[in-house]
Amino acid sequence: MILADKITNLRKKNGWSQEELAEKMQVSRQAVSKWESAQAAPDLEKILALSKLFGVTTDYLLKDEIEEEEAAPTEEAVRPPVKRVPLALANEFLAWRKKAAKRIAGGVFLCVVAVIPLLLLGAAAERPSQPIPEPVAAGVGLTVLLLLVAAAVALFVSCGFQNAPFAFIDKEPFETEYGVDGMVKEKQKAYRPAYVKYNIIAACLCVLSPIPLFIGLMVKTEFVMALLLAVTILLAGIGVLLFVLAGVPWAAMQKLLKEGDRVLRDRKAKRLKEAFSTIFWLLATAVYLGWSFLTNDWEITWVVWPIAGILFAVSGVFLNWDNES
Repeated sequence: MILADKITNLRKKNGWSQEELAEKMQVSRQAVSKWESAQAAPDLEKILALSKLFGVTTDYLLKDEIEEEEAAPTEEAVRPPVKRVPLALANEFLAWRKKAAKRIAGGVFLCVVAVIPLLLLGAAAERPSQPIPEPVAAGVGLTVLLLLVAAAVALFVSCGFQNAPFAFIDKEPFETEYGVDGMVKEKQKAYRPAYVKYNIIAACLCVLSPIPLFIGLMVKTEFVMALLLAVTILLAGIGVLLFVLAGVPWAAMQKLLKEGDRVLRDRKAKRLKEAFSTIFWLLATAVYLGWSFLTNDWEITWVVWPIAGILFAVSGVFLNWDNES
């Protein structure tokens, strides 16, 4: 059976006149007449539209040897099966994220404070009385920095491996089984006061953490200035630690409540966060290099980095990266 006959049969089967089919296909009645009389053939775009309209495959329309109608697969048939999260798995996921929050928070804290020993030892090497040899200060400071960063990386990697059974919750659409929503909402209601408290404390610490740094800028003693800078970094590190400690379990609850295709919105938010992070740190680097080369005050311009770190942590609060809503 040729294409012209198949179009005619399908049109009549649906009870449509040539004018009605032409209206649905957004063409003239003469075009439909030419299709059915084999005087002209619809283009590829119209073939696809006819396939969708009649609910048959394009193979059936285009291949003369296929006589039997072949129904086009429905959206449900084409869509891959969605994984389901039973109550037991949901409880395991929340328990794991609560445990992982401590490891992730600890790793982030180590990364933030890793520079403190290097700063203090570097300042101690400049002291007039009992100075530490600069090579020793630099060597010990860098060694401690690398050890702390290595410990943080170990924490992150171990979390990544242990999160493998729950990775699909972060990356794929899913559905929750009966009882999961109610359980998560109860846990979320009980956890909310602690979540709010931790975020308030963390925000205050991040906002107030530059105060020691500002005091240090007024002090002429380099070691005292380095010590106050270390306090600033430590306060910011504690603030970030509290953000992570509170945010990871909360985000896990939100993921379970945002089932199905709503996960796609989380992916868009994640891409937005990554773009913001890239632009922010590129700007911080440009400010640091521009200020340093213009003034040649390299011993002062390094303050850009702790200030940038504090601003980045605070921005996460006000931009609500956790997607709480």
